[in-house]
Amino acid sequence: MIAYHGISRATAYRYRDEVLSLLSGRALELADALHRVQAEGWSHVILDGKVIATDRCHEKTISKKGKAIDVWYAGKTHDFGGNIQAVMRPDGLPIWVSDVEPGSTHDLSVAREHALGALYAAATRGLPALADPGYEGAGHGVCTPVKQPADGRQLAFDTRTYNMLLRSMRCIGERGFALLTQRWRVLQHVTASPTKIGDIARATLVLTHFEHGYLTC
Repeated sequence: MIAYHGISRATAYRYRDEVLSLLSGRALELADALHRVQAEGWSHVILDGKVIATDRCHEKTISKKGKAIDVWYAGKTHDFGGNIQAVMRPDGLPIWVSDVEPGSTHDLSVAREHALGALYAAATRGLPALADPGYEGAGHGVCTPVKQPADGRQLAFDTRTYNMLLRSMRCIGERGFALLTQRWRVLQHVTASPTKIGDIARATLVLTHFEHGYLTC
């Protein structure tokens, strides 16, 4: 297709990168996105993470157990990919997407690097974040389910009710990644450098906002 239009591969890649830079640059920073959500009257946001599949990458790192591992290999999916975090409105519309970290990085670690600071500030203003058990210990304002006791004891009725309500509200956030990855095939498997996943995700976020009439001027 590139040859048919008389465009060199290098030029096509340059055009692609320029478009990614233009679109991703329109995405709001998390602090601004949270202020907008609160001004719109929403009661909370939803934090979630996803590993975006990529081609095999040979970059190595040392695990906590002292073993050499593939830095982009994700134990969460048992495949190669990049970990990105997203924050959604209560209705599931994504409002922010993080930069990418290697797939071997845990969701909570990526969230600490890119999201928790702004989420803490929002929580002090009365806008908490709901998250799954993988974010246990995230800190102030990030609500996660209470785990079942290891000794087999049953959780108290109030705690079970809290977990049930939290799950029912949080699961809507899964719609956010569905809107991005099912609408935009580029996020189903990235063949470009995995370091570009963050820019690609933010570009698709801006396009999603445009389609839903949520894009700011």
